[in-house]
Amino acid sequence: MDRDTGGSLRSLRMINQERLLSLLLTHGPMHRAGLARRADLSRTTVSTIITELMAHGLVVESDGDSGIHHDGRAREMLAVNPTAAAVTGMDFTFNAVWVHVSDLGRQEIASGGAPLDPALTPAGRIDIGITLLDRLLAQHGLDRGRVIGAGIGVPGPIDRATGVVGVSLPGQPWSHVHAAEEFGRRLGVPVFIENNTRLEAIAEAHWGAGSGVSNLFYFGLSSGIGSGLVLDGRVYRGAIGAAGELGHVSVNIDGPACPCGNRGCLVGYAGIPAVLAALRPALGDDVTIERVLAATAAGDRACLGVLADVGTVVGRVLANLCNLLNPERIVVGGELSRAGEALLSPIRDAVRRYALSLVRDVDVVPSALDLGARAGAVGGAALVLTETPSLAAALDRLATKEAT
Repeated sequence: MDRDTGGSLRSLRMINQERLLSLLLTHGPMHRAGLARRADLSRTTVSTIITELMAHGLVVESDGDSGIHHDGRAREMLAVNPTAAAVTGMDFTFNAVWVHVSDLGRQEIASGGAPLDPALTPAGRIDIGITLLDRLLAQHGLDRGRVIGAGIGVPGPIDRATGVVGVSLPGQPWSHVHAAEEFGRRLGVPVFIENNTRLEAIAEAHWGAGSGVSNLFYFGLSSGIGSGLVLDGRVYRGAIGAAGELGHVSVNIDGPACPCGNRGCLVGYAGIPAVLAALRPALGDDVTIERVLAATAAGDRACLGVLADVGTVVGRVLANLCNLLNPERIVVGGELSRAGEALLSPIRDAVRRYALSLVRDVDVVPSALDLGARAGAVGGAALVLTETPSLAAALDRLATKEAT
């Protein structure tokens, strides 16, 4: 066999390994016949590859129901070995970082957060994030060499061509930083940089209210307003990675100036600072979002009225989005979503009123994940498992290293 032919066969084998591992990660335990059918490979080829993957400890027999062949023989269910490696997600906000570590079966190994000084430099933020990661791994008897990838969430748009974090608002700590390169150099593994809210959308799509939905729109109502799109089952990022800046859609061209340079941005009417400002006359200058939520739950008329106004302006924007993209489901997250139907009901009413009749019946539902501050980090870990281009190669390198 000449060298070119040998290289081609090795490349084909790796492609097929990647295909089978991806199927097992996506669909869970399967038997050989199901793998062969979904991968469009012969059963002989699948058996050969599975034998290799099992020898390296990457695939194991599953405890799930094995099923029975038509001739009465038990069918062996196979799954990716969840303990073969670990992945991590990190989510950086202006004043905190959360780190999540999971196994290959997406089960949590460890999770924890740490505060950040808002004035801290990107290098200092990276230091704290990696220190927290190492501490969480050590608590579970793991070293960083077990981690095969990291999904990192930061505020702001990320240029997909360069990996540099762009500027949407003044004062963002990651602006103009090549975050993927910096984290990759420090961690020594493939790194995926995403906008925070987009990672929350990924978490929601995998485990929450967006599970099983191919066309999903997630948005978070907090101090800022961000969003994430899943179109035809894939995360949509836009031409340069800046898709999802819902908070800076102008809802009033004569409205107040926004730090982004526009006027009348949605965040100025529906972000938490706007809600608190509207309620200070009724609830006092020291009003907090927790107090607003408690008063809303108790039926406070001022809170209900302000949230109805917020829901209406948000719903009008979402109606335009439905006309343009026709999502199956809209998931509402963020701190304000905890107001429940006081916010969701006016959003639904506005969508039904302003969207075209063909698309106005879209589901508008609250987030189903009780993840709090760790939602973005959980989404980051999921991103590694779904978008690592050579997962089979990474796992194979890890298994080979441990065997030597």
